[in-house]
Amino acid sequence: MDLGNFYNGNSFDVHYYLGAHYKKGEGTTFRTYAPAAERVCLIGEFSDWREREMNRCENGQFWEVTVPDAAPGHMYKYRIYHGGSFVDHCDPYGYYAELRPNNASIIYDLSGYTFEDEKWISQRHDTTQEPLNVYEMHFGSWRKKGDEETDWYTYTEMADLLIPYLKEYGYNYLEIMPLNEYPNDLSWGYQPTGYFAPTSRYGKPNELKYFIDQCHQNNIGVILDFVPVHFAIDSFGLANYDGTPLYNYPNNAVGMSEWGTCNFQHSRGDVCSFLNSSAYYWLSEYHLDGLRLDAVGNLIYWQGDAGRGENRDAMRFIQKFNTGLKQRVPNCLLFAEDSSSFNGVTKPVDQGGLGFDYKWDLGWMNDTLDFFMKTPDERKDCYHKLTFSMMYFYNEHFILPFSHDEVVHGKKTIVDKMYGEYEEQFAQARALYMYMYAHTGKQLNFMGNEFGQLREWHEFREQDWDMLKYPMHDAFHQMMKDLNHLYLTHDAFWKYDYQEKGFEWIDCHQEDKTIYVFKRMSDEETIVCFFNFSNKDQIYTYKGEEKTLTLLLDSNNEKYNGTDEDVVIEYEVDGETEVSLPAYTAMYFIAK
Repeated sequence: MDLGNFYNGNSFDVHYYLGAHYKKGEGTTFRTYAPAAERVCLIGEFSDWREREMNRCENGQFWEVTVPDAAPGHMYKYRIYHGGSFVDHCDPYGYYAELRPNNASIIYDLSGYTFEDEKWISQRHDTTQEPLNVYEMHFGSWRKKGDEETDWYTYTEMADLLIPYLKEYGYNYLEIMPLNEYPNDLSWGYQPTGYFAPTSRYGKPNELKYFIDQCHQNNIGVILDFVPVHFAIDSFGLANYDGTPLYNYPNNAVGMSEWGTCNFQHSRGDVCSFLNSSAYYWLSEYHLDGLRLDAVGNLIYWQGDAGRGENRDAMRFIQKFNTGLKQRVPNCLLFAEDSSSFNGVTKPVDQGGLGFDYKWDLGWMNDTLDFFMKTPDERKDCYHKLTFSMMYFYNEHFILPFSHDEVVHGKKTIVDKMYGEYEEQFAQARALYMYMYAHTGKQLNFMGNEFGQLREWHEFREQDWDMLKYPMHDAFHQMMKDLNHLYLTHDAFWKYDYQEKGFEWIDCHQEDKTIYVFKRMSDEETIVCFFNFSNKDQIYTYKGEEKTLTLLLDSNNEKYNGTDEDVVIEYEVDGETEVSLPAYTAMYFIAK
């Protein structure tokens, strides 16, 4: 290992040196980085948990020992002495771990799986002019085998269940909430202890490889949530690893996050190299297509508070992180979950930006959902909540998220946020999603949203699949399925997401009627999109150069539990035409 790169924060391969590395015929070599430790011992199954001294190596800040009879499957920990006492830690670079509440690391041989996704990998390319329809999921609560909280499907089993569902319903990317090892189910994986260990809740590392491989062989990309800001406070993890704040800050004013976790000290090069290597490990070892970085606003600003100023060290870290990953894994996708208004998140690093491919448009999400919670009369005064996004949209490469964060902790589910009674809510939700998919930007939708889940998501319960036996939910599910496939196959919706030639307002000044009209365009087609978000049936006079408008999709179609007959509708424009827009309706028309 190059120590200079390690201490400067330029390493992306530290996991090849640190951790537990098994070699047939020689045993396992264990190495850990604990510069302030007075003594480090290895304990594990291979020694009946008796201490085995580790020796200082390299510059004296690293410790190592080779154990001939330590083999894959054996559990182990590092016993780190400092200040006259010791703490037993799991391996920060461990590849596998015990199921919580236990926390030992487990020796694992990663060479036992061979990927068969060469075709997919070779065809990965820039996606800004491609459709991204992302299905976000929590692995343990999409479906369960039984009623118990821990009746999880394994990575292998989930491949057989989830992949056919994604293909049938038109999602071409899957985003999975964190799969790093973590001790508390309630944290959903956002308080990690194992940055190199896929959680053992769902199986072994090579089983996760199989799951991703199968996704790729079925033309589905896989994105993983990555947590670069903070980590769990548990004493067996990274906190005060060598008896001192090695990964975390020594000052709690900046060292503790708003979530009660330890903040990474991004001013330290060794910490940056740890995070760099973890990210590269997931992308290279597991063939992931991308990472969604959590809480990027807390990297940009101290504690995520713009009033406290920019965290320059953390920003430099993320620039080097993104640049290094792109150099090593060309065309990997890097998403920023950033609620700040910082400008330049998706700008290239060599132009002063942070170098992400996409940024979650949380402003669009908040404005849109707030609008749909208003009464029809209130919407007249809030009309421009739905036009504001196009005032800033070309500043970044945005993705539109209706994520897990919007359906928990008393926020209600997407359908339940809609104003009005049951049938009104579903009519508006259908129109809302057609607005979302027609809006510029890529798409992300959390599990359960696609069939109108009414119960807030909980990590201990599977989705309410039995809701599909009710006509309203089944019809909504069918509309979302049709909308997804339509989105994937009509390039007007995504070809020029980030160029002004892909979008044109036709009418955004119908405040009293709450009607919006715009075009989405590619080189091959033009789609005119009409939205009536009022509770009244209305006629809109459309003026255009097209000869005809042919209906492509109608949210009010009777097969979706609407009132419009399922027939071909075509308007002769000839300068202008009157388009009938029932209450709470969205319509797409092909213009020719």
